[in-house]
Amino acid sequence: MPRSENPLRSELFADIVPYASGMLAVDRRHTLYWEQSGNPDGVPVVFLHGGPGAGSAPVHRRFFDPSFYRIIIFDQRGAGRSLPLGDITDNTTAALVDDLERLRQHLGVQRWLVFGGSWGSTLALAYGQRHPDRCLGFILRGIFLGRDSEVQWFLHGMKVVFPEAWRDFVGHLPPAERSDILANYYRRLTDPDPTRHQPAARAWSRYEAACSTLYPGAKGPLDAEGGGFALALSRIEAHYFVNRIFLPEGWPWKDLDRIRHLPCTIVQGRYDVVCPPVTADELRQAWPEANCVIVPDAGHSALEPGIRAALVNATESFRLSHYSVDLFAPRFPWQE
Repeated sequence: MPRSENPLRSELFADIVPYASGMLAVDRRHTLYWEQSGNPDGVPVVFLHGGPGAGSAPVHRRFFDPSFYRIIIFDQRGAGRSLPLGDITDNTTAALVDDLERLRQHLGVQRWLVFGGSWGSTLALAYGQRHPDRCLGFILRGIFLGRDSEVQWFLHGMKVVFPEAWRDFVGHLPPAERSDILANYYRRLTDPDPTRHQPAARAWSRYEAACSTLYPGAKGPLDAEGGGFALALSRIEAHYFVNRIFLPEGWPWKDLDRIRHLPCTIVQGRYDVVCPPVTADELRQAWPEANCVIVPDAGHSALEPGIRAALVNATESFRLSHYSVDLFAPRFPWQE
């Protein structure tokens, strides 16, 4: 489907600050940063960042009407402001799903809208299939399902469109290591020596950033200069790629019926090279009830004009389609 001819809203909402934040210990090693902003009595929505390992940013609050939504943002294990930064110990998809459920319980949320892009769409689907009764619906962007074909596309296929970026990416490795890009990057990224892992992180994150936008120069909330956030992104991504995203063969198709009754909007850039539209199309075919919006002039980044407009329009559509309620009622539908 083309972008809506009559969008409800195309611009991000104004900057806001959290009304609450904290650190949640999810095991003896990992502690997650979380925050809440917007309306404390509003419809809960949880934002799942990409990567894995990219972390969240203040701009992510702005996809949601703060007068209506209770906006919950957190950093996944090893990412952003969570501690320890860049840690891959006990960092698996199942652990992240458990963390998300633990956060929901910690904040006293009954059900929430799940909003995730790229890797965040993977985690949203994994969480929804495990806990469908805790989800109000889904807004998913830049669909990534973690299959071998998608990982191989990231490592090799993107050179078809971005040969210069790919040449720099592979050129970081000595010629003898280029026959297995993933294994040798992973070895370097997990090396405790900063002189080995920092240059590898810089090369990996620059490659991903270069391929993420339709037009060069748009910047997302990742540190592409090789600092701690770039190391977290690249190390955790490589860790998940090496381990096949910690998801079984046949996922998510065999359990998709567990969530097909819930409302879902898929937003996909037509020229998304990092997560090509073919994957979103496969999900749409398997989930015909979902609304799929193909943005004709966008790549992968959530902050490109067309993508961010479609995402804001999706949150507004969800608000108007599902919650024409009396806000002065003693109990709200999302609390039942």
